[in-house]
Amino acid sequence: MSDHPSQALAAFAAQLRYEDIPPAVMARAEDLMLDWFGSALAGRNGRPVQCIESFARTMGAGPGGGAEVLISRRTTTPLFAAMVNAASSHYAEQDDVHNGSVFHPATVVFPAVLAVAQANGASGRELMTAAVAGYEVGIRVGEFLGRSHYRTFHTTGTAGTVAAAAAVGRLLGLTPERMLDAFGSAGTQAAGLWEFLRDAADSKQLHTAKAASDGLMAAYLAAEGFTGARRILEGKQGMAAGMSHDADPARLTNGLGTRWATAETSFKFHASCRHTHPAADALLQVIVAEDLRPEQIAAVTAHVHQGALDVLGPVVDPRTVHQAKFSMGTVLGLIAQFRSAGLNEFDEAYADPRIVALRDKVTMALDDEVDGAYPARWIGKVTVTTTDARVLRARVDEPKGDPGNTLSRRELEDKALRLARFSAAATDDEMRAVFERIWHIGRTPVVGHFLAPGETR
Repeated sequence: MSDHPSQALAAFAAQLRYEDIPPAVMARAEDLMLDWFGSALAGRNGRPVQCIESFARTMGAGPGGGAEVLISRRTTTPLFAAMVNAASSHYAEQDDVHNGSVFHPATVVFPAVLAVAQANGASGRELMTAAVAGYEVGIRVGEFLGRSHYRTFHTTGTAGTVAAAAAVGRLLGLTPERMLDAFGSAGTQAAGLWEFLRDAADSKQLHTAKAASDGLMAAYLAAEGFTGARRILEGKQGMAAGMSHDADPARLTNGLGTRWATAETSFKFHASCRHTHPAADALLQVIVAEDLRPEQIAAVTAHVHQGALDVLGPVVDPRTVHQAKFSMGTVLGLIAQFRSAGLNEFDEAYADPRIVALRDKVTMALDDEVDGAYPARWIGKVTVTTTDARVLRARVDEPKGDPGNTLSRRELEDKALRLARFSAAATDDEMRAVFERIWHIGRTPVVGHFLAPGETR
């Protein structure tokens, strides 16, 4: 293990070249970018997103700046474009997740690198190399901070700030020393607390907006010679010291250049917190196999890991669509009623009396096997008791969207089309043009705008 893991990680990010990245990993990064793009559009009409967009309009520069705000198609500075696009892409709960770090990389990495690439006239290869650098760094920081960190801190807000700094720093061509400075400035700004879930507050979108924009700022400051703490991650008064009880510095440099964590990242199938997905898949398996009707279900036990209890446990009576996405009972109720927990099901039925009745039949129980495998593996197990006293069980070892049970490019395109239609942020023809651009991003000499300019209709 390096005696200065922050420095080793910074050097890796600064020196990563497009040619260093295996073609299969780069193809996965393209998949992840497309998946992110759809999520960014899906958040267009969310009230918290609109609040942050209003703030960005008030505080940002006027028209110009070169960076595209996807939900409004206006241009602004990279800082404010990254802020809005990051908020929007984390709203629908359809953005990607890396299991082992419990971190959503796309929602903080792609908003930052796309904004800077557009403003600076970077190539597609430069953009994608920077994105992979951000994924590799952010995932390792999340793994380093450990399970204890996630009990209180939203890792996407904390590790995500460093990920965005790494990605933008690579795009700006920072030296290893300046990249380490960027890490220092990013880490000292890293924040995001789970308390908002208890109040159905809007903070989750603020977490990603700030992670992307603060990471971007850290990289730009480093380029100007602004210095940062040299051991912000593992130092005696660094992130781990203040935010974790089980941090493992070895995870910061685990397999750099040989283990590509980007390729381990999962797609989200259901429009809800990822902690609900394993149980949702297992329940769907039972319902389909037994052709169960909702009225035949007397009780459901979701056998879960501790992280699910920590995050989902406080949500007992969801008062908003977004809070309902963190309610295991609501998610499983939608699965039981509609065999789907998508955007439309949440919007139209999360408070439906039928769903509320099903929600109240669901309990979560800590399961030693599931907890022992987490976070490397997210096993889904449910026990269903029927009204005629049958006891049915099911398990899923890889939820839909995991690398071993992934979404094909056709499925990713279909998902992105659904997301854009949901918010009316882009037409099907516009989205198909976006698909072609992303699938050939490595041959793009200059990254421009993806959607026609001007206000959305």
